[in-house]
Amino acid sequence: MSGPAVEPATPYLRVDVSRLRANIERTARWAATAGVSLRPHAKTHKSPEIARLQLAAGALGLTVATIGEAEVFVEAGAEDVFVAYPLWLTEAGARRVRDLADRADLAIGVDSAEAAQQAARLLEGSGVAALVEVDSGQHRSGVAPAGAGAVAAAAVEAGLPVRGVFTFPGHSYSPDALRTAAADEARALQAATASLRAIGLEPDVVSGGSTPSLAHTHTDELTELRPGVYVFGDAQQWELGTAAPGDLALTCRATVVSHAGGRLVLDAGSKALGADRAAYATGWGRLPAYPDARVVQLSEHHAVVDLAGAPLPRLGAHVDVVPNHVCAAVNLADTLWADTGSDTGGGLEAWPVAARGRNG
Repeated sequence: MSGPAVEPATPYLRVDVSRLRANIERTARWAATAGVSLRPHAKTHKSPEIARLQLAAGALGLTVATIGEAEVFVEAGAEDVFVAYPLWLTEAGARRVRDLADRADLAIGVDSAEAAQQAARLLEGSGVAALVEVDSGQHRSGVAPAGAGAVAAAAVEAGLPVRGVFTFPGHSYSPDALRTAAADEARALQAATASLRAIGLEPDVVSGGSTPSLAHTHTDELTELRPGVYVFGDAQQWELGTAAPGDLALTCRATVVSHAGGRLVLDAGSKALGADRAAYATGWGRLPAYPDARVVQLSEHHAVVDLAGAPLPRLGAHVDVVPNHVCAAVNLADTLWADTGSDTGGGLEAWPVAARGRNG
C-alpha cells in the first residue's frame, strides 16, 4: 500500500475501508458457520490489497476469470487460484498456465470433452487440475448437469485431473429469483456430482455461489462459494435488497458541474460509472445522500440526476454515486482511493487496480 494522498480530481472511485472490512468479515463468518469454504471472485475488485484482506479473513483462495488476472494475483502472493472460466487453451496460454502452476496451486474450468482433452495435451505433467462447469439456469456456459460425468471422464482419460464441478447461478440477478436461483443451483450441483460418481469419480470440490443468492444457498450441496460483489455492494444489490445503503463500500465521487434544466449534472458519466443497467434497475446509479434520487440520463462524461424534489447542491460540490455494476466501474479505473478513516488516522491511500484490463 502507498502512503496517504491528497484527494484526486473527480470523478474517482472511493472505498470506505471500514465498510469493506465489515463486508469481508461478515461474509467470512457466515461461510464458516455454514461449513463451506470461501473462494471470493477477485474480478470484482482486481486489487491485491483487497485480496489480502479476504485471505486474511479466512478465504481458502481466490477465483479469477482469466489467465491474466491469475498472473496478477499470483505475482502478488496468492497461493491458490481457480480460473472459473471454460478455457480453450492455446500453446501460448498453456505456457502461462504452466508458469503459474510452478508458483501456486492452480485449477481451471472446462465444459466440454474437447476443451478438457486440449488442456490435458498442453498441460501434461503440470499438476493443473480442472473443474467441470455446469449450467444451473443462467444458460451462458456450462454443460448440462447430467453431462458433467462425460466431460470429467474425457478429461481423466486424457490425463487431466478433475477436482469436481462448479456453477454460477447468474440468473439470481433478478428481484424475484434470489431463492429460486439458489434452488436451481443446488439441483444442478446435486445432479452433476451424481454424474461424476456414476463414473467412479468422487468430487472433492462442489463450487457455486453468487452475491444475490448467497443468503439462500443450499450449503449442504456445496463445499465452496465464490461471490464477488459482496466486498463492495452496488446499486444493483441495493435494489435487489441484498445490500443495505450503509453496507456499500464503493462510490464514485463526482462534482456538480451544472444545474441545467433544474436538475443535477455530475462529471461522472459512463466512462466512470459503467453503462450497465439491468431491466429491474430504476436508473444508472444511486446516491446514498439522496435515497429517492435517480440517475436518469448517462452520457460518457455526464450523469443527470433527478433529486426527487430535494434542494440542488451548489455548483462545485462533491456528490457520491453508487454504480449499478461495481465490477464494470472498477475495470474503468486505474486506482481505487481507499478512505482508511480511523484505521490509520485519516487520509486516502492509492490502491492500484492491478488486474484491470487483463482480459485474456
